[in-house]
Amino acid sequence: MMMPEKEEILTVNAVNVFYKDSRKGILKKNNQVHILKDISFSMKEGEILGLVGESGSGKSTLAKAILGLIPYEGEIKQSSSFPQMVFQDPYGSLNPAKKIGWSLEEPLKLRGGMDAPQRKQRVQQMLEMVGLDEKFAERYPNQLSGGQRQRICIAVALMQEPKLLIADEPVSALDVTIQAQILELFEKIHREMGLSILFISHDLRVVYQMCDRVMIMKDGQIVESGLVEEVYFHHQSNYTERLLKAAGIETN
Repeated sequence: MMMPEKEEILTVNAVNVFYKDSRKGILKKNNQVHILKDISFSMKEGEILGLVGESGSGKSTLAKAILGLIPYEGEIKQSSSFPQMVFQDPYGSLNPAKKIGWSLEEPLKLRGGMDAPQRKQRVQQMLEMVGLDEKFAERYPNQLSGGQRQRICIAVALMQEPKLLIADEPVSALDVTIQAQILELFEKIHREMGLSILFISHDLRVVYQMCDRVMIMKDGQIVESGLVEEVYFHHQSNYTERLLKAAGIETN
């Protein structure tokens, strides 16, 4: 029996992003710098798609365009609920003056439809989902470790019950042991909630472990994409080869 084709949850078609640049130069048109250049790809429901590239390649800019945080040219279509973001710096994503319970409950208040006891129950459920005790709701961000703060940020992102989660370098600020724990949490969330995850990273080893497919980005363009095994071991781009060698990944 054939399995039904999975739905495309995100479609990006010919997306371009320009930033204003006050510096003068003969190669700059109308004081604009072309950051993203005709980006096109799609994601299917339940897929983990890796986005890899060096710093300044345009990875975070693409994430902001998908979230609607910056203007862009082209088309971005999402099939269901608005995507949520998990950032690199968990401390900067939380209000230091508010308890964790407030940060978790706020998205529920904005959405509406729940009374206070229901919201509290949902907060407890989400804390359990990310591996934390309900007592963490009464703590402030500065009372948590880096790994605990990132777990809270993941919980906040999940409160709106998104179908697509964008994780922008979510473990790069953590030590190796905590990185492994957070990656296991992402895998648990993906498995139990069926989320699609756009996993942005410069670490090709992490992407190999986490992702079904991968896109390699350079200078605002996707230079190579495909199944992880294909791109890592049968790549066509010299840039991909260079990234893999820099990561110590033997491809021959």
